[in-house]
Amino acid sequence: MLSYIAYLPGIWAYYVAQNQSVTKAFIWVYIPTLLLLPDYYRAITPGLPDPSFNQSASVALFAVFVMKGSPGYKFSLTDLLVGFYAFSVSFSEFLASGYADAQNLMFFELTSVMFPYIFAKSLIEPFNLRYDFAKSVVLCLAFVFVMNLFENKFGYNLWQAYLGMFFPGQGLGWITTFRFGLARAAGPYGHCLLDGVIMAVGYRLQRWLQWSDAWPAKMKQLAWVPWFSPAQIFTLMIFGGVLTTLGKGQWLAGIVAAGITIIGRSKQRVAAMTAVIAVMVFIGLPLLLAFLSYASVGRKNAKDDNQETAAYRYELVTEYMDVASERLWWGWGLMKWPEVPGFESIDNHFLLTYLNHGVIALTLLLAIMLGMMVRLIIHGMSRPMTEPKGSSLAFSLAAIFLMYFIAVATVAMMNQSCTLFFIIVGLSDAYLRLSTWDGDQGGDKTRVEPDNRKFKFRKVL
Repeated sequence: MLSYIAYLPGIWAYYVAQNQSVTKAFIWVYIPTLLLLPDYYRAITPGLPDPSFNQSASVALFAVFVMKGSPGYKFSLTDLLVGFYAFSVSFSEFLASGYADAQNLMFFELTSVMFPYIFAKSLIEPFNLRYDFAKSVVLCLAFVFVMNLFENKFGYNLWQAYLGMFFPGQGLGWITTFRFGLARAAGPYGHCLLDGVIMAVGYRLQRWLQWSDAWPAKMKQLAWVPWFSPAQIFTLMIFGGVLTTLGKGQWLAGIVAAGITIIGRSKQRVAAMTAVIAVMVFIGLPLLLAFLSYASVGRKNAKDDNQETAAYRYELVTEYMDVASERLWWGWGLMKWPEVPGFESIDNHFLLTYLNHGVIALTLLLAIMLGMMVRLIIHGMSRPMTEPKGSSLAFSLAAIFLMYFIAVATVAMMNQSCTLFFIIVGLSDAYLRLSTWDGDQGGDKTRVEPDNRKFKFRKVL
């Protein structure tokens, strides 16, 4: 019964959506629930799927969203890609395990992939709430950063320590590891590397907010730090959040992805893109070849922990490709593939998807990730320069997709990191379809909230 507290965000989301608006419920109830409450705690409900905090909010919000006529929603081809991806994952698990064992994964694909994607494409851009959405993400992650500092120092995860009392026997069992003499902070996400991916998304959104002058020049709540503007304070906090996870793969992904934002901030975009591509070809390619040589020595011949980790990930792919190809189309089912001795975890989301759900799901995921990134870059290059410089949302979103592509090659895209990815997909789809303004150039930035009046009378003089 204690686990039923996971239903509280659903009740709150339903109340706000019914009495105020579905947009406010999404941005100020669902997003904080997603980013501040763990996804690995669930309400154990006999005979039904077991929802997490954000899944209960997702179901409640979707119910009101449909009852109010699906405000802001318009069909697009991306819907088919995301829908087929969620179906392929669910169907592969059904084939492997049957409905009784597959229902929770099916429920996850519905409430943590499809619903959030639909919310993001319907409730942000159509109502010009991109700033509100990004600020909600940044404020939540600034709070997580503060908690991460505590975890770094004491090796003590506050979410698992206190929320865990309501969910006996649940949790991922993540054991805190240390690097550079500090605990690697996992926050409410179950793993330090997932925390790093989510923080990297927040950092890109915050930099875009800062470049867009979206934060006020002063905030009373931050007056005790007179040396920095609110935008600078949030940037430092989210950057600090990235550092607290001590994940080198996520750091590298963020650095590489920043190259796309350099193009967006340049007045000579074609020249900037040429320079970035040249760096990737003439510097990145040799570095990649050097890394492959560095990683292919085998764990037994590794000279230090870093090389051993790289060798493990290299061997992981080579050892499991044959296993994955045995069930090419639909995979083995969630964590049901035959384990190769010596490989305790699959630290590569693309390989994990291939093993679990087959080449169809993997192809759809890559099509969504890379296709959306290319579309955003093309869209950004086709638009005039924005003012303030760097306020084009296209390049920041494209950078997030590149960051995801690199980062999840070193960690599984689980829990909130998966849901946040599909929220970014939904936002990007609506942005590409509807964007009539970028930065301060053109278009109408007036916010239009859904009309939630029960009785809609015309005013006649």
